[in-house]
Amino acid sequence: MAFCWMISVLLLMITNLVVSRKCPCVNPSLCDTISRPPGKEFLMWSTKPDVWRHYDWKKITTVAVFRDWDDELFCFAHSRGVRVVLLANFPLEKLNNSVVRDEWIKNKTTEAIENFADGINLDIEGPVPKDSKSVTLLSKLVKLTSESFHENIPGSQVSFDVAWSPNCIDGRCYDHKAIADATDFIVIMAYDQQSQIKEGPCVAKANSPYTQTMKGVEEYTKLNISSSKIVLGLPWYGYDYICTKFDAEKGICYIKEVPFRGVNCSDAAGTQIDYATIQDLLVTRTDTGRQWNIESLSPYFWYVDHYGNTHQVWYDDPASLSLKYRYASEYANLKGIAIWNPDLLDYGGLSRGNIQTKQMWDTLYHFPGVHCMHFPCKK
Repeated sequence: MAFCWMISVLLLMITNLVVSRKCPCVNPSLCDTISRPPGKEFLMWSTKPDVWRHYDWKKITTVAVFRDWDDELFCFAHSRGVRVVLLANFPLEKLNNSVVRDEWIKNKTTEAIENFADGINLDIEGPVPKDSKSVTLLSKLVKLTSESFHENIPGSQVSFDVAWSPNCIDGRCYDHKAIADATDFIVIMAYDQQSQIKEGPCVAKANSPYTQTMKGVEEYTKLNISSSKIVLGLPWYGYDYICTKFDAEKGICYIKEVPFRGVNCSDAAGTQIDYATIQDLLVTRTDTGRQWNIESLSPYFWYVDHYGNTHQVWYDDPASLSLKYRYASEYANLKGIAIWNPDLLDYGGLSRGNIQTKQMWDTLYHFPGVHCMHFPCKK
């Protein structure tokens, strides 16, 4: 068994000897792997072409490409000292097939080398039954992927996305400690937290409630995962729910029961909505304006559409996000922040959009270290 594993690693290491294309950047040195000393992490997922041109690049350390590889984005990011990594999923039903697993690792390593990528962000969100063989097999996949990238691309970064809590959220019963040990860091996706509403009535709720987010982080640290290996993922978007019944006095929006992974009520009853669209609705559709929920420390509002349906929108804005940034930095001392996703802001050029978008980026300054990621901090 050990011999087979060594052969697999050797086969993977061969890939760094063959690069079939030249560096796509004008300056070939920009294709060198970005290596950083230990420090804070600010990861952004890029989902749309060209929107990255409007990012505040002073506040980013890593961009994960959640779409086809983008040479122009890559070269620009490297010119600003920012890593660019692949994003990858693995079919969990194939975990037991070592041939498929090893070929997948080899292909991803080769893809990264071909594109001069700085690493990989593993976004595997499928269910894995508790105490099943697949728990160990997933940890092995992550470990072998990490070893392959670190061997073949020295200085590369390997991260893994996890649910807001380690307690089998959405059936994802992973060995989180083993995964954290195998990677450079895990990203807690502290959003879509109403994917399974198990208690109380089926009503619209906050996408990323403060107390629940804090509880999830603490549950990960109780697994003896160092805070220096945890990045907190937060949303720059929200959910729009159509109310089946609306209690205006209490501001409660009852929603249709839509099952998800064994639970009858979920945020699948709503529609994900861009932050830019949310701001438009606040100006054009609602009479009540922005409301604040003290329990979840989240903003929300409701409006009536052209068909007479009452909607309730839950989202995050600079006020709610700054609280979570501060918690991550000052109380939990986490490695950093990740954002899903910066492409959902308003980069259209209108004054209102420019101001609101700048406020969202500027709020990241609440996380100490963001102002000196690319330059030595003054002591």
